Amino acid sequence: MRQFAVDDLIRNTGDLFEAATVVPVAITKHRKSCFWVMSMERFQALTIGRRSQVALDVTDIPEDLGNLLDNGIADHFRGR
Repeated sequence: MRQFAVDDLIRNTGDLFEAATVVPVAITKHRKSCFWVMSMERFQALTIGRRSQVALDVTDIPEDLGNLLDNGIADHFRGR
């Protein structure tokens, strides 16, 4: 992973974009990553077909899986 400090962005913009074509690049501020720059292809590969949020209802769980979950929870608390 390459890193560029916020202060270096103006001087090294070309280097940043060149590096981001190969791997995601961290933009750091006070030595902590605050942004990531990556190619559009990599971004799409990470996000295609995914929603940022998914809401599920427990009633949507198939009955056999729900039973396994219930039994696992019960077993967990019996073991305490």
